[in-house]
Amino acid sequence: MDMATLILKKHEERRLRAGHLWVYSNEVDTARTPLTGFEPGQTVRIEASDGKVLGAAYVNPHSLICARLVSRHPEQALDRSLLTHRLNVALSLRERVFDQPYYRLVHGEGDALPGLIVDRYGDVLVAQFNTAGMERVKQEVVAALEKVLRPRAIVLRNDGGARALEGLERCVETVLGESPDEVEIEENGARFGVSPLEGQKTGWFFDHRLNRERTQRYARGKRVLDVFSYIGAWGIEAAVAGAQEVVCVESSERALDRLASNAERNGVDGKVSAIQGDAFDVLRALRAERERFDVVVVDPPAFIKRKKDVKEGTRAYRRLNQMAMQLLGKDGILASGSCSYHLRPDVFTTTLLQASRHLDRSLQIVEQGHQGPDHPVHPAIAETDYLKFYLGRVVLG
Repeated sequence: MDMATLILKKHEERRLRAGHLWVYSNEVDTARTPLTGFEPGQTVRIEASDGKVLGAAYVNPHSLICARLVSRHPEQALDRSLLTHRLNVALSLRERVFDQPYYRLVHGEGDALPGLIVDRYGDVLVAQFNTAGMERVKQEVVAALEKVLRPRAIVLRNDGGARALEGLERCVETVLGESPDEVEIEENGARFGVSPLEGQKTGWFFDHRLNRERTQRYARGKRVLDVFSYIGAWGIEAAVAGAQEVVCVESSERALDRLASNAERNGVDGKVSAIQGDAFDVLRALRAERERFDVVVVDPPAFIKRKKDVKEGTRAYRRLNQMAMQLLGKDGILASGSCSYHLRPDVFTTTLLQASRHLDRSLQIVEQGHQGPDHPVHPAIAETDYLKFYLGRVVLG
């Protein structure tokens, strides 16, 4: 197929040669290949300044990341054949690791499919197209998913903020079959009803699966507080594992309705209660009431979405974790997560340490977690390595 050419400035090919997949707009030789000459999502051949071909990519002249490499072979465009191959490669990893078909099937750059997210709920798939390049081959992606997995339904949850950065409209649509209002998944011995059409993001957060399993061991026979509980993943799994009592904190009434349903589904509704409200307000009220818990889980949404938010966001993480520690008994466990890429692990641990010392308590990090194997990290792209999780023992003195 005929491809236009995008030429890089001198020496700007080094990152791509080292394994990266992105080209930034300031790395392009716009005198030779003006970005205004390309359409959003167009397939191009990437060339170094000396004419050596680096591979095939798609472009978006209006984005800071103006090109994303899809193949090191310059003639290999992102067509149905390549998509099918990449999906099969992604599927083989998940089938090697998981016994049941509930996982993230495609994790963007981590699976060599930049801009694409696909979560699998049995025979229902929920996908997000976050770039103009993926949007341009949407029909080919749907056809490849249908060929590889034969799903009953495919839902596109194209309502995330990343699309706005690419100049794409937001929408939710079912492009294959008819999406059910609810699908059931199983995780760590518990069952959950999940909404593909109305849940947060794609409906479920598979990335913390192994961290929730770790936390179950510390919850047996204990009183647990689950903050930012959403539809109950942490809290209900703790109850299923044998927690004596679980209190969930969540601001969304709709999420709490589903949480109650999920507790009943697992036969733990007698152990699980919920408080609706802002997490910081509820934590403050619980402290005023002198409530104490053996385990407190804090898994907030990203407080740091952009680099400029690091200072303020880090302060919010410290405040949250300090408030959580204040609700722990004298020998309690804090389960603390962050999905903010810009909060680096060493800064996160320092933040936890500062929170504990402010309360004159000692902190032991007893376990560290990460995103699961269905969220593979591309070693050249730090942004794919975003999830941090610590289990900390917080003791007096």
